[in-house]
Amino acid sequence: MARIILLGGTVFCQVLLRLLSIASAQIAYSISEEVNTGTFVGNVAKDLNLNVQELESRGFHIPAVLGRTYFDVNLKTGVLFVSERIDREEFCPASPQCSVNLEAIVDNPLNLFRIEINILDINDNAPSFRMNSKQFHISELSFVGDRFQLPRASDPDVGANSVKSYKLSPNEHFSLDVQSGGKQSVSSELVLQKALDREKQPVIQLTLTAVDGGKPPKSGTMQIVINVQDVNDNAPVFGNALYKVQLVENAPVGTLVINLNATDVDEGVNSEIVYSLVHQDSDDKANSVFKMDSSTGVISVQGSVDFEQHNAYEIHAQAKDKGSSPRSAHCKILVEVLDLNDNEPEISLMSQVNTVREDAKKETTVALITISDKDSGKNGNTHGKVVGDVPFKLQSSYKNYYSLVVDGPLNREHVDRYNVTIMASDEGTPPLSATRVFTVYVSDVNDNPPCFPNPVINIFVKENGPKGQIIYTISAVDPDLDENSKITYGLLKPLHKSGNTYSAVSINPDSGDIHSLQSFNYEETKTFQFKVQATDSGVPPLSSNVTVNVFILDENDNSPAGSRALFRARFR
Repeated sequence: MARIILLGGTVFCQVLLRLLSIASAQIAYSISEEVNTGTFVGNVAKDLNLNVQELESRGFHIPAVLGRTYFDVNLKTGVLFVSERIDREEFCPASPQCSVNLEAIVDNPLNLFRIEINILDINDNAPSFRMNSKQFHISELSFVGDRFQLPRASDPDVGANSVKSYKLSPNEHFSLDVQSGGKQSVSSELVLQKALDREKQPVIQLTLTAVDGGKPPKSGTMQIVINVQDVNDNAPVFGNALYKVQLVENAPVGTLVINLNATDVDEGVNSEIVYSLVHQDSDDKANSVFKMDSSTGVISVQGSVDFEQHNAYEIHAQAKDKGSSPRSAHCKILVEVLDLNDNEPEISLMSQVNTVREDAKKETTVALITISDKDSGKNGNTHGKVVGDVPFKLQSSYKNYYSLVVDGPLNREHVDRYNVTIMASDEGTPPLSATRVFTVYVSDVNDNPPCFPNPVINIFVKENGPKGQIIYTISAVDPDLDENSKITYGLLKPLHKSGNTYSAVSINPDSGDIHSLQSFNYEETKTFQFKVQATDSGVPPLSSNVTVNVFILDENDNSPAGSRALFRARFR
């Protein structure tokens, strides 16, 4: 048998002659894959010791291989040549050795020859991976030195043309450990060189390159995607540790106070946040006034916001993630309540003199009053005044303290009490006001003497009346009160001794009854006069006088003659 090796277009022939039998022979050739059609393989006529001139007449031919004619013989020259494209990987996939067995047949006389053609590999295939990319899910808590097996590349070429090494794109986290298996395939592993941090780099893109040993070498790539798996290593974070907001008092229920937002750079449940208010103690005033939406972080009003009760609130909020070992963050919200003019001024009486003397001088203090307003700023600035035409006024003493003082003459006999209306108003917009009425009683002083109806009183008395009878009741009035109006009556002594009133009449000091002390006789006395003084009981007492004329009315108590003679004798 003859062996012919063809490499790189040069044919090396080795002819080995072995007599197997008279009727058969076998020869072997070698040829590289992918050579051009028509490429010389060997001279079968010569190697089989056949006469070239008899090849055609004897019916020399080579049957098709696998239904295709890859090789053919020139019957004129006895040369075996390539007639179709030869792909070693098609003939011998994944086999380190590849040969094609042909049968050369001579029909006359019938004879069979065997031809073995070794297909030599060339580096006509690049390494390739079964998938274009491979994903790894690696926890960010993985330890440095942890290893991760990488997919192997395949190369249909064999020997030196197969995969010989791997390369990894430059990165800071992973290195590549390539294990050479000698005659076995080469494998590789990712080795963690630096701790992962999903929050800094959640995805790492790497390129794995497989390189064969051909000259020149060919290569294939695969994308390696590292998905860094989150662990709850980050707590939620508020934008600020302290927030300051303003809220108008009387804000209705549901009013937005602040929308807090905390972020957590973790992912999944580790980044899902639940909000809540943190109550410092059971007396925390914010408990009943504010509420927080656990999912949105919105803090809103749920109770009464009253500046006069609390002008500021301190709220503590918490954001907690849903991790298996939850982590939390806290912040503080200072709520300043803005005052509205929603409170009327309040007028309070500190002290009051129940009565004021009617002879009180101007500026005499009657009452001490405070005017206050629970609001603040201008809403709490107040002013007071007396409303109406009364002899009083408000006099500011210190800040919100006022004195109600006399501002005009008083006369109890004209007005014995005053309903003093005090109005207080603030400086809010619009202003609010309040009024309060104080009753001031005017106390009496003895400033009025008793008064008789007329300056002169005429009394007519019949003569011969009984001794001791009441001839008149005199009466005076005094507009003052109590002791100042209690009157006693008395007779004034005459300024000269021309008559003695005290022998004719007397007066009851309490009732004013004038009694006769004798029986009057018209013929003796027709008239007489006296003065009555009315004195009150004030301190000092005041008095007034009235002149009383008494006229004696004549009765027919004397005969004409005798009477006349007697009259003459008496008045001669």
